[in-house]
Amino acid sequence: MSTPTYSSQLSPVQTATFSRPTAEMLGALTDVSAATACAKLHQKGITRTFINGPVPLHRTPDVRVYGGAVTLQFLPQREDVFSSADQEYAEKKTALWGVLESIQPGDVLVVSAYASQFTGCLGDMLVRYFKLRGGAGIVVDGRVRDAARIRALGVPVWSTGVTPHYASQTELFPAAFNVPVGVGGALVTPGDIVVADDDGAVVVPQKSAVSLADDSLELQAREEFARRRLDDGGRLSDYYPLNGQGLEEYLAAKG
Repeated sequence: MSTPTYSSQLSPVQTATFSRPTAEMLGALTDVSAATACAKLHQKGITRTFINGPVPLHRTPDVRVYGGAVTLQFLPQREDVFSSADQEYAEKKTALWGVLESIQPGDVLVVSAYASQFTGCLGDMLVRYFKLRGGAGIVVDGRVRDAARIRALGVPVWSTGVTPHYASQTELFPAAFNVPVGVGGALVTPGDIVVADDDGAVVVPQKSAVSLADDSLELQAREEFARRRLDDGGRLSDYYPLNGQGLEEYLAAKG
């Protein structure tokens, strides 16, 4: 057997400690949609929260996930550090195995992979282990493989597509975990809260979670009132955005 091409000089990098969100933070976001969270954060001056690119791999409608982020960072391969030769042996020493063995119940795995069209960051076995560890969902700025088996597992996954390639078959390798990563134009740090649904995935800073939730639930309640009025034949200009007489009706209905 040949020696795996993985330099001991570049051991997997990880953050020593980070704080997962509290039950209060997560509970506050139970009914908050990704779109509302994104809009309210934008109004607070935090404008780059949408993870652009990943879309639902799962086919069940109305799936929504919210949980604390754990992160995995892929980097470009270089032959003297890591190549795809003997990759299955070598990968066990990389951040890919490290991050999966760090998963706690309710975590959302966020993977930075440069939106690679070729690297299959995760497959059936790894997602299966993620599920058994209690992980809530996965957001990949790149591709996955074994799509049918992943769907059968019932783990909600957002990715940019699928590929038959394994994790380090092409140009990337898993180098670091639980470090700050860039995914789809957004910064995600370990412990950030990720809210993901049919509209995509949004990053919510821990310190903003509770106040964001209060504002978001009020907005969603107003929009639901406006939907009912529109369904009853109301004019768009009277009920969306909700202001003037429409707002007065809402406040009266609210009691």
